[in-house]
Amino acid sequence: MDKKTQIIAVAGKGGVGKTSLAGVIVKLLVEAYPDKKILAIDADPAVGLSTVLNVEVEKTIDDIRKEVIKNVEDGDTKTAVELLGEAKYEIMDAVVEQDGYAFIAIGRPETAGCYCKINSYLKEVITMLSDKFDYVVIDGEAGIEQINRRVMEKVTHLLLVTDASKKGCQVVQTIKKVADELVMYDRIGVIANRIPDMEVAKLMDIGGLELLSVIQSDSKLAQADVLGENVFNLPDDAIIVEGAKKALVNMGIL
Repeated sequence: MDKKTQIIAVAGKGGVGKTSLAGVIVKLLVEAYPDKKILAIDADPAVGLSTVLNVEVEKTIDDIRKEVIKNVEDGDTKTAVELLGEAKYEIMDAVVEQDGYAFIAIGRPETAGCYCKINSYLKEVITMLSDKFDYVVIDGEAGIEQINRRVMEKVTHLLLVTDASKKGCQVVQTIKKVADELVMYDRIGVIANRIPDMEVAKLMDIGGLELLSVIQSDSKLAQADVLGENVFNLPDDAIIVEGAKKALVNMGIL
């Protein structure tokens, strides 16, 4: 594999199991590449990835952005540029080190008001941070636009997740169209998740996108969800773990 950072973004409509899949992908990468540096980015405002990975989030990138804006508005004697320089170190401090990987949360969506210089600077800082890692897994909110707008313009692998619903299938096709205009990516494909049976999977229309794997409804994952357990504790034979692994192999990541 080349030395370029592998950036894996997980996207799809709400409620299709993106966050659990993103967590399982982090688990698989940590197990497969113990000598590599892995970063998990929670780009969903709901901060769900921290829940499935049992990570305590004390500060998000948006918290830091708001602090910079507040200091500028309060007439801090330092210039905005100086404050941004300090924000870079704060972002490094906001990275939570876990066993085998690091974690950072983006936080709430941008509010009204244009602080374009601050927003673009923070995006640069996140990109710079990502460059220090071999693998980056981004759990995106429902849609792809914010990956372009708020995190980074470039991903290597775009994993689109859908359930068996027509709406879910339509959303992955829409995201593909948006991504073609906004995001540079190397590979794209679909994971069909929470599928009742393979007969249903055959009926799904994903618009010619590559189907990476079909993951049937997983009772082990449902139990872990209810108990708030770390997805790292899921066994290798759990349906979602096997399905995520197949997708990563088909994408050339594993």
